[in-house]
Amino acid sequence: MSSSPVAVAGGRLAARLGERLQHDVPLGPMTTYRVGGPAALFVDVGSLEDLVAVAEVRAETGVPVLVVGRGSNMLVADTGFAGIALSIASYAGHIELPDADRSGDDRVVVAGGGVALPVLARRTAAHGLTGFEWAVGVPGSVGGAVRMNAGGHGSDMAASLIDVRVFDLDRPDLGLTEFDAGELGLRFRASDLAPSHIVHDVRLALRVGDRQRAEAEISEIVRWRREHQPGGQNCGSVFVNPVPGEVTSGGLIDGLGLRGFTIGTACVSEKHANFVQASDGGSAADVRAVIEHVRARVAEQTGYRLRSEVRLVGFDDADPLSFDEAAAGRTP
Repeated sequence: MSSSPVAVAGGRLAARLGERLQHDVPLGPMTTYRVGGPAALFVDVGSLEDLVAVAEVRAETGVPVLVVGRGSNMLVADTGFAGIALSIASYAGHIELPDADRSGDDRVVVAGGGVALPVLARRTAAHGLTGFEWAVGVPGSVGGAVRMNAGGHGSDMAASLIDVRVFDLDRPDLGLTEFDAGELGLRFRASDLAPSHIVHDVRLALRVGDRQRAEAEISEIVRWRREHQPGGQNCGSVFVNPVPGEVTSGGLIDGLGLRGFTIGTACVSEKHANFVQASDGGSAADVRAVIEHVRARVAEQTGYRLRSEVRLVGFDDADPLSFDEAAAGRTP
């Protein structure tokens, strides 16, 4: 009897990666929802050669690959992910800060795709650099932030991004490819990065400023978020605002009286209607059901079709939350 593609992939990766390959690793704890099942295969990437190995085995077997990042916009099915999950946090977790004594106001910061945004925000502020304070409240990675042009508090990745280097799972022979920020199609919570692209590292242009003022701004952002947004098991905002600056998803959901709406172990937050909370030992299926219910109700009652920021992983059926960005908006 022939082996399954996942088993074949596991054997080939084990031969090339050794102990860097693990089996049946729980993914829930790697996400901010903290629910969901295991990855059949998991690779803690330690080098570019490891990425090449994963890409080549993917091409040979057809087994899907998932980049976990910080798991802040990811919901993993209770049955898990029948593929290769990988983390670049230890490999691409570097931050290179510029010489503070250089003349001029501009500084270039290099950060790996696996760096946590709050860490980078605090490190740059402590170095007397401004322009990245907004990211202290975003629980994602640099790579994920580029992919969705993450932002908040009046700024986003596009405001400081110079360029990126990416590894393409479809073209491992190319190694790392550099793209200028202007080539990425950065727009409100989206970019033109392909699903096969893994952000290896980025360069940011920040300004020399007052360290104490930058750190005070970070403290204020943290205070504001604690006051206005829930903690606990959630991914942050679930839906992109349909008309930025004018119509908010939270306002639409709140207007329908959906705060506190509950299905099983998941609910719409009482503190902010654009947050869906999971529970300890809860179900990813319940979280998804709440998200789908809210989206359907908003479309039915207001005509707005909300675009979800949540990436569904391991669900067998078609994903009704993923649709072309151009289709988002209001039903005629």
